[in-house]
Amino acid sequence: MEFTTSATPLRRVQAHLSAFQQAMLSLYWFATSAHWAAILSILLPIQAEQIGGAAFKGRTLGLILAAGAAVSMVVAPVFGALSDRTPTRWGRRHPWLVVGTLLNCLGLIWLAAIPATRAAILLYILAFMWIELTNNLATAPYSALIPDVVPPEQRGSASGWMGLMTMLGSFAGTAIGFVVGSIGVAASYWLIAAVMLLGMLGTVLTIREPAVTRRPPPFRWRALAAGLVEPFRSRNFAWVFWTRFLVVMGTFTVQQFLQYYMADVVGAPFRFFGATLTGDPAAATAFFLLMLLIGAIASALVAGALSDRYGRKPLVYLSGALQAAVVAVFVFYGSFELAIILGLVFGLGYGAYQSVDWALATDVLPSLDDYAKDMGVWHIAITLPQVIATPIAGVLLDLFSQVGQRVGQPTLGYSVIFGLATLYFVLGTVLVRNVRGVR
Repeated sequence: MEFTTSATPLRRVQAHLSAFQQAMLSLYWFATSAHWAAILSILLPIQAEQIGGAAFKGRTLGLILAAGAAVSMVVAPVFGALSDRTPTRWGRRHPWLVVGTLLNCLGLIWLAAIPATRAAILLYILAFMWIELTNNLATAPYSALIPDVVPPEQRGSASGWMGLMTMLGSFAGTAIGFVVGSIGVAASYWLIAAVMLLGMLGTVLTIREPAVTRRPPPFRWRALAAGLVEPFRSRNFAWVFWTRFLVVMGTFTVQQFLQYYMADVVGAPFRFFGATLTGDPAAATAFFLLMLLIGAIASALVAGALSDRYGRKPLVYLSGALQAAVVAVFVFYGSFELAIILGLVFGLGYGAYQSVDWALATDVLPSLDDYAKDMGVWHIAITLPQVIATPIAGVLLDLFSQVGQRVGQPTLGYSVIFGLATLYFVLGTVLVRNVRGVR
């Protein structure tokens, strides 16, 4: 990504890509999506409870995730900008992708080897920070491959492949929840490492980077800092950024605690209209997330096209309202059947929001000359909430759960954090009306 405001566009020769090449170009999105879905939704909550204990699982989870997300937020724009300035005989992105993936896999093996004891929390936090660092070492430069490689007339189909591979990868990562009880946490990390290696090799060995005939200016820290602040001079960009920030706050207030919710509120065995599906909270969470992803895939494929016809705002209002309504229901009800059905409904809202809000962001970019830089800044609206939302929710969950135990409402902590998430979703949806000049 280019972060200097004075840079001239790079000249590239971009060949037409076959469907197979487009699939291989996005294969690494499959791998890294599976990586994060498995860790954030399944493995991290398991280990956080083992390390912190039942009484401190929320705060332990929040502390670990915040430390890692802080690393991601800081290093992603730096690695992207540095990759622009490191031409090699293998290309500018491929070396970063290879090295970052190999180091990421070492971090996964490190996580697999750490004992799940309270004394190991510092080691676990350091390992998770290493995972965030090295994953961004690969994915920040990799994110520039689509504009590097794909000609403008194929950008739409390439984005479609990226979305499809991302959702399929999330499917695969979530499915770890069905087997972690039998193969164990350590083996799950080894499995994720294998997926990462295969995804990296598939992309690197089949996609050639085009020759660059003009080099960007030298990397300057002052220019990078100025470039990060500049987009907020646009009122519309600022509103899109902060509304996205609020919605992601809601997502991470709920997502990270779903496994605990299944165990503490819904309770095993997990039956779906009389049929027992599982007795494992991790597997129950996987069922919910799979339903969510089914809904997300269905809505993401059509929401973007509908927003082109009817406008972005109506689709954002509808998708945000669906997400808020589902979380609000969870404040009052703890039925597994209802959770599975509402997972599909939430997914419909989630997929539509992801698709349409991205289009809304591109509509209000302050400068087409700094498109990549501005989108990189907008991406902070996704990473910054991870630093804030989960620690806040973790503390509230633990504190109000203890209060609830004393007053005969053991699930009070979940009611509080799900109510907070509902507020985030409502504000993030309603405030989109402040974006001007966009339907």
